[in-house]
Amino acid sequence: MRRVPIALVVALACAHAAQACDKPRQMDGFKTCADVAKAETEGMVLVYSPEPETNQATLMAEFAKAFPKIKTNYLRLQTGALYARLMAERQAKTHIADILMLTDMTFTLDFQKRKGWMQYVSPESGAYLAKYKSTPEGQYVWGAAIISGIAYNPTTVKPEDAPKSWADLTNPRWKDAINVKVSTAGTQHQVWYSIRQILGEKYWQDFGKQNPRAFDSYVQQFDRTIGGQDQIIENGQYSGYLQFKAKGAPIAFVAPTEGVIATPSIYGAIAEAPHPEAAKLFLDWLMGVPGQTALVKATSLHSLRAEIAPPAGGAPISDFKLLIPDDWDAFLKTHSQFVKEWDKMVGMR
Repeated sequence: MRRVPIALVVALACAHAAQACDKPRQMDGFKTCADVAKAETEGMVLVYSPEPETNQATLMAEFAKAFPKIKTNYLRLQTGALYARLMAERQAKTHIADILMLTDMTFTLDFQKRKGWMQYVSPESGAYLAKYKSTPEGQYVWGAAIISGIAYNPTTVKPEDAPKSWADLTNPRWKDAINVKVSTAGTQHQVWYSIRQILGEKYWQDFGKQNPRAFDSYVQQFDRTIGGQDQIIENGQYSGYLQFKAKGAPIAFVAPTEGVIATPSIYGAIAEAPHPEAAKLFLDWLMGVPGQTALVKATSLHSLRAEIAPPAGGAPISDFKLLIPDDWDAFLKTHSQFVKEWDKMVGMR
């Protein structure tokens, strides 16, 4: 008997696992492999998310409009705290959440190793490039991209004096004037990692001399800068800039010359979801045109579906030079070092 190479067996298994159902059901603007009637009988979908409450509530309300028989709810915690909460529940064999949203690949891949993601290939999956989906396909997807650069208040900092690059943030004039995010924010780890690769380890040593102040949410960062308590936002989210600018707040955004950080907004259904069909339906809706349109409108993030317009008032994602780790394993290996150095720098250790 001819032996089949193990590599081929694995490849065939992955290919089989990456197939959606044979006859997905056409819904209003998207396709689903979920049992819609059963999802409506389950009657609930609960999302765990670090997204600010207003954004998440708006998104869930749009899903509820499409499926009024399914109640929606969410739990909002900062990414690190959210993942710790989920891990504690899993250890106690208490399964509450249906959908998990993360902004940190460290937790995303750790959850994958723990077999926490449901294996479900959405019929909408084909609209996304392979680099924005899990390997194997069908466990999680980049629901959106979080773009981060530098933001400042033009009433306290003249545009001609504002930093134009990440390197400019080490200028002594910005001492005691910069805010950042805490180490449990996935976006902050990516900033630290990518800029360290470009400008070297000494960059963050010099940046630490600026006495940056760390906060849990980008909303806090923008509130302080708009209010004049800080002048510069390092790791300023473009989505936050757009949202506050739309309200008439004095805020400006800089796409640094080195590039902007692009962090994934990860979505996936949980393997032990108490409402599995509702979870699949939500994921299909979210990945489809209706959900992506609603997500962009609610969060001002950029969709990775080519046909979805950029957020209101925002530039297309193609206008930015995106800095994304090309080796997620190498990125993950730096997590403990990042946390140790960052906590010490911002006075949390």
